[in-house]
Amino acid sequence: MSATSYDVIVLGVGGMGSAAAHRLAARGARVLGLERFGPAHDRGSSHGGSRIVRQAYFEGEAYVPLLLRSYELFDELAAETGRELRVPCGGLMVGTPESRTVSGSLASARAWDLPHEMLDAREIRRRFPTLAPDGDEVALWEGRAGLVRPEATVGAAIERAVAAGAELRFEEPVTSWEELPGGAGVRVRTAAGSYTAGQLVICPGAWAPGLLADLGVPFAVERQVMYWFAPRGERGVEPFLPDRHPIYVWEERDGTSVYGFPAIDGPEGGAKVAFYRSNDGTCTPETVDRTVHPDEVATMAEHAGRHLPTLPGALLRAVTCMYTSTPDDHFVIARHPGYSAVTVAGGFSGHGFKFVPVVGEILAELALDGETRHPIELFDPRRPLPED
Repeated sequence: MSATSYDVIVLGVGGMGSAAAHRLAARGARVLGLERFGPAHDRGSSHGGSRIVRQAYFEGEAYVPLLLRSYELFDELAAETGRELRVPCGGLMVGTPESRTVSGSLASARAWDLPHEMLDAREIRRRFPTLAPDGDEVALWEGRAGLVRPEATVGAAIERAVAAGAELRFEEPVTSWEELPGGAGVRVRTAAGSYTAGQLVICPGAWAPGLLADLGVPFAVERQVMYWFAPRGERGVEPFLPDRHPIYVWEERDGTSVYGFPAIDGPEGGAKVAFYRSNDGTCTPETVDRTVHPDEVATMAEHAGRHLPTLPGALLRAVTCMYTSTPDDHFVIARHPGYSAVTVAGGFSGHGFKFVPVVGEILAELALDGETRHPIELFDPRRPLPED
């Protein structure tokens, strides 16, 4: 089995890996990308037609500068490929004033001087008749929020990576990798061949518990479900079109969060809703239940109906995906502390896709320069983590 050599091998060509391959190749590196499935596949966490993007970030103010750069790179990638990637339909973070979704978003908006408005329940109903908040609920309105299309984003990054000279091999799962002695780089093996490179970038998605076990981070893979419902009434999806219905994250009083999107898939496409976390317990990519069950549909419809009375009509479709979470829900992005030639990115905890292009830029910098200009201290795998 002969070895073929590259500057950088990227293990996993999903959301983060495709972006890394793109940015590495754009900098002139000889890049090999290895992916166990096909391009822009639906077996991991980068599918489902839409992902929320927002900058007033309740998960923490430290994320905001990365989001500002990510927006720039999404739009740059869209311009380079002629694809629609980001749809700026605006967004609402809804809940009681003290909820994390509202208070955290407001803190980030104020800290970074992001344009926003605070709306009371009456104003929410006036501007967005599809929504029905309780009298004591409020929302932070962010005009720059919206959605991105994950499959199109991955496809665009793959297109640009290949155009810049990257070699991407699909349907070729990695069987093993090792760091070579004396700082000579890495060797990666698949059933089809053996490859060497100066650097390895690992973007494992839901395969992180196995591939990144030596980090000591207890990654947990969680099954999630996305639902598309046909709105009730003669007007169908018209009130839910992107020019009149925003993305939203709605925190209920018990901490349950429902999120949703405008109707972007035509008259028969419905509107998408989901729980931020469904608390189904952990799984693996091999054991995840990809069947959506009637009781799950009923629970989702009941929660959606509390907030969007005309939405949960007939179920049009539902698909599963996976979150790969860390104990504190912050990412892991770093040079591997145990291997000088390895960079890792994982544990995106259900809120990572909006960062895809900037994570690609970060990974390229870490692999080629040994450091990054971006603030990633929060994502150090050696940080203290909460215990169960």
